[in-house]
Amino acid sequence: MPNTGPEFSSLLQRAEQLLARLEACLPAAASVPDWQASVAFRWRLQQGRKVLQPVSQVARIRLSELCHIDTQKEKIAQNTRQFVAGRPANNVLLTGARGTGKSSLVKACLNEFSAQGLRLIEVDKAALVDLADLVEQIANRPERFIVFCDDLSFEASEPGYTALKAALDGSIAALPDNVLIYATSNRRHLMPEMLRENLSYTHQADGEIHPGEGIEEKISLSERFGLWISFYPFHQDEYLHIVAAWLMHFGFSPPQIEAARAEALRYAIERGSRSGRVAWQFARHWAGQLNMKG
Repeated sequence: MPNTGPEFSSLLQRAEQLLARLEACLPAAASVPDWQASVAFRWRLQQGRKVLQPVSQVARIRLSELCHIDTQKEKIAQNTRQFVAGRPANNVLLTGARGTGKSSLVKACLNEFSAQGLRLIEVDKAALVDLADLVEQIANRPERFIVFCDDLSFEASEPGYTALKAALDGSIAALPDNVLIYATSNRRHLMPEMLRENLSYTHQADGEIHPGEGIEEKISLSERFGLWISFYPFHQDEYLHIVAAWLMHFGFSPPQIEAARAEALRYAIERGSRSGRVAWQFARHWAGQLNMKG
């Protein structure tokens, strides 16, 4: 006869309570991302598990709005055009001066080609250790994905450094045809370079110079990107032209833009930079200030 007495009922109740507590500690069941919710996603930790979180407000920057980086625009646009068309294309590393449009250029490419199936997934440096899991989730999707890593800089011992190297070229599992990695950095080789490392170069009898192991290791990650795009600080006239373009975007007339010239230069001096980012920030500051006075 089955035991249905008070002791058994108490034991059953305690077992149910224990199971309920265990279930609360377990990560939620994996959910399928809502691919129609956005054209951009973030790889995030939610309730103990990694998910692709749709971005509700995608930056609306367009390629045509980015000034004085025409060569860079053409290179990345052509590479992305090849990618969305299903043709061979390269992983891209954008490096150089801060505020010159590296990140904006990637976002603009998304807006330019999203109607053709391009999607962007932003991954923080700390989450690069999950890169293989992320790629596995999107490998069989019909969309074309750019995995975007912004403002990268590594120490050699960081786990994300090894994971990115393997994903780019080094793992037995290659990136699927519908995935590329676009990364930005202020450092050409993504890692700090020390003066003492220059002493490791060796000079051959025929005049050739060979880098030491430390330098080789630093180069080994950046060289796995098939396309390098470099950015440089803007001259004063270029900075003022960018300011003018953004003020025009906010509805200023040519005489009003000319009147703002001195303030735009003063703003750049205070910030210690004549970058595209500073030009955008000045335009927002100037437009907001005048609207308040009006």
